[in-house]
Amino acid sequence: MKYGMLVLDIDGTLTNSKKEITKKTKDALIDLQERGVRVVLASGRPTPGIRAVAEELSLAHFSNFILSFNGAKIINCGSDQAIYQKTIPVNLIPQIYQAALENSAGLISYEGDSVIAATDIDEYMALEARVNRMPIHRVENFDKYVTFPVNKCLMTATPKYAEELEKILKKQFYGQLDIYRSEPYFVELMPNGVDKAQSVNRLAGSLGLNREQIVCCGDGFNDISMIEYAGLGVAMENAQEKVRERADYVTASNDADGIVQVIETFF
Repeated sequence: MKYGMLVLDIDGTLTNSKKEITKKTKDALIDLQERGVRVVLASGRPTPGIRAVAEELSLAHFSNFILSFNGAKIINCGSDQAIYQKTIPVNLIPQIYQAALENSAGLISYEGDSVIAATDIDEYMALEARVNRMPIHRVENFDKYVTFPVNKCLMTATPKYAEELEKILKKQFYGQLDIYRSEPYFVELMPNGVDKAQSVNRLAGSLGLNREQIVCCGDGFNDISMIEYAGLGVAMENAQEKVRERADYVTASNDADGIVQVIETFF
């Protein structure tokens, strides 16, 4: 099988523990694009938190793509235009805010290039802002403040509680939102019908590729859908156990250039 697209999660997959792309990985990905293979970044990160990574990999030069907000937004880096996006219905924002308060969870969303916090800023929210190099600020009356379209909301909790919180929210918002964890302490609240697999499928169709031609690599719970969807689903050695169990292939860790191993083995 000749693969035509490589889809990469960022944190824990493309970047190492220092949140850096090694020179070896960067060179391999640029060479892959020069050979005509599509390289796509698919991340739970907001768009501003992905742009620097896309620039480092020269995605604009090769007219490749970003799938941000777990695929709720697809951007052609060459034109810098969104070719698809889906947002949370504004009428659900008060219910989401109330659910965060009732369950003692942190809650954030995004406004332009900023992270907005509905609740007191905890260590997990601060981490999200730091990783994405975005400022974070607390807003009062989040349910009334958010009158504009948002691609996702994010609740935070300790890993043990987040697992329980995910179940509570799935039951409460069944049929209205897609809910899953990305990191053990992040619970993603997404527009209904949005996950990485559906976004990759949407993009692939527009490019004339089928799923058998696609390799998807990831390490987090929110990567499972695309790993199962892909012709070749790859988990990093450092991935959550549930992720490794769903993969066709387990590559080296993100600190051992696991993406390079994938390229050398399958491309």
